[in-house]
Amino acid sequence: MKKHNFSAGPCILPQSVFKESSEAILNFNHSGLSILEISHRSKDFMAVMEEAQHLALDLLRLEDKGYKALFLQGGASTQFLMAAYNLLEKKAAYLNTGTWSSKAIKEAKLFGEVEEVASSKDKNFNYIPKNYSIPADADYLHCTSNNTIFGTQIKEFPTVNIPLVCDMSSDIFSRELDFSKFDLIYAGAQKNMGPAGTTLVVVKEDILGKVSRQIPSMLDYQVHIGKDSMFNTPPVFAVYTSMLTLRWIKQKGGIAGVQKLNEEKAALMYGEIDRNPLFEGFAALEDRSMMNATFNLKDEKLKDLFEDLAKVAHINGINGHRSVGGYRASMYNALPKESVEVLVNVMKELETQA
Repeated sequence: MKKHNFSAGPCILPQSVFKESSEAILNFNHSGLSILEISHRSKDFMAVMEEAQHLALDLLRLEDKGYKALFLQGGASTQFLMAAYNLLEKKAAYLNTGTWSSKAIKEAKLFGEVEEVASSKDKNFNYIPKNYSIPADADYLHCTSNNTIFGTQIKEFPTVNIPLVCDMSSDIFSRELDFSKFDLIYAGAQKNMGPAGTTLVVVKEDILGKVSRQIPSMLDYQVHIGKDSMFNTPPVFAVYTSMLTLRWIKQKGGIAGVQKLNEEKAALMYGEIDRNPLFEGFAALEDRSMMNATFNLKDEKLKDLFEDLAKVAHINGINGHRSVGGYRASMYNALPKESVEVLVNVMKELETQA
């Protein structure tokens, strides 16, 4: 029985991607070789990397605008370090909206002064700060577009005269934005794009090469651009599966197409959270994430019954992050609306049995 997978990551991917990638494990491109064993320098894989890079820029509408797409390793956690290594000369500005931005701030402090322009820590990160000022002399502003743990999402990004850096790990390719506002975007693949193992970095080339420090080769964006994401052996299978997922998004009508479905799923989920007297949402109404709906039971005595009902309905992955508890329904691009309907029906069933 296929489960309804609300896991926050690694997460659900399109069924067509599972099928095609599993076939490639046995025989990739009718080559008689597995995707797991082909050379990353082979013509077949070079075509995969090129298509993945092209699709990323195409979907973000950043082609021919001075950007490069890279598929790297080490997750967003390495990007916390790399962004600062490559961009922070004296001072950087950071917006603190949760666990991951806090970790990014910690890494950046290794390279220079970090000014925390605003934080929502005072209310356990259940909202997105507004109306904060950004120092004009900062080397860049860093923000996190979506916060998986707390279920908040930035709806409107600041207009700045310094480079804008964004960790989009959990909502990239899920909604239309003017991506040209950003100078550096990074995202771990394991939410909306592929399996764990690769990280997409989209960077505007003209912001690079301006720090005075020497950067180790593996952490230098310019080195990876120069080697076309092939400075070291790339995570071949993760890049291939990401390429298939980007193809799937393109076939769905691009980002606009998946955004429409994501909005429908979020409306259904939050509608039940607000209607059902047994539940309450965690995030501030205006900052609710379209990707991760966080909510709690008002009466913890119903916990076992709710979780038993969910198990019977083949629902997986709705427990909240260990640091906050409660529940979290992660509704990434590939999650079908039917899965949200099943969860909503379980919440309604709990109401009738309570």
